[in-house]
Amino acid sequence: MSVLNQKTLKSNISIKGVGLHSGKIVNMMIKPAKPDTGIVFKRTDLKKNNYISTSVYNVSKAILCTTIANDEGVSVSTVEHLLAALFGMNIDNVLIEIDNEEIPILDGSAKVFVNEINKVGLEISSSPIKIIKINKEVTFKDGKKFISIKPNKISLEIDFEIKYSNPLIGNQRNVINVYEDDLTDVFNSRTFCLYEDIEKLKEMNLGKGGSLDNALVVKENKILNKDGLRNKKEFVNHKILDCMGDLYLSGHKIIAKIICSQGGHKLTNELLKKVFMDSSNYSIIEIKEKSLPHTFINKNLLKSIA
Repeated sequence: MSVLNQKTLKSNISIKGVGLHSGKIVNMMIKPAKPDTGIVFKRTDLKKNNYISTSVYNVSKAILCTTIANDEGVSVSTVEHLLAALFGMNIDNVLIEIDNEEIPILDGSAKVFVNEINKVGLEISSSPIKIIKINKEVTFKDGKKFISIKPNKISLEIDFEIKYSNPLIGNQRNVINVYEDDLTDVFNSRTFCLYEDIEKLKEMNLGKGGSLDNALVVKENKILNKDGLRNKKEFVNHKILDCMGDLYLSGHKIIAKIICSQGGHKLTNELLKKVFMDSSNYSIIEIKEKSLPHTFINKNLLKSIA
């Protein structure tokens, strides 16, 4: 059975926690699903119209987190960290049952999701995976912020930079090859905010579940969390984590190079919508072992069964 075939979980994962913005306690069950299901959410607190598919076009909000909704307006928010974990762990199909409106924030990173996935392991199907191959460069700009995607031979490379006037965060940049690099630092990097922005979040009726247990808080040139940073580039690495999660709303792995400056959820979503507006920008390819370079197989997909 090929490691290039679609994967799901071997058994259920149960997670409970608080929603970062709603402040509500959430119970979530991530369940195995059949090939070609994709990543699907089910709001178990609702009796009808409660399924929400991951899709670029189902993004209803992209401010401070990513929210997806179905045609009836039923939504689930802060999906990006979980989607990034599923992306990075090579999971193609799961059903995510959730009894509230927001994915639990846990420690503010994807660390817990990844640990739980490792505990249960992956089930490999007999159905081949599909990938999105970018054929032409596409760019989206918003003032000084920009994001671009262009062709790449066999990998997904994310080149991300952030620019903050805060002296501690400052300018940070990192380049990650999603299919070849060790993603531990990316998975473990937490969401962050400036201390002076906390009141603004409250005024927006957001951040109700936020605390030093699930977010890095920076006040002037000091980190208020006792244990400090988990890695030297935790700020930009968390932005890469978000980017990975938002990219997985495309429905498949992507072969491309992404360059982003000062971006976020909205820019990534707008870029993908622009890509899919023109079918000449991309190709969707069903992958079998003979059709993919050996470097992709050796460096990426073999890790999923290690």
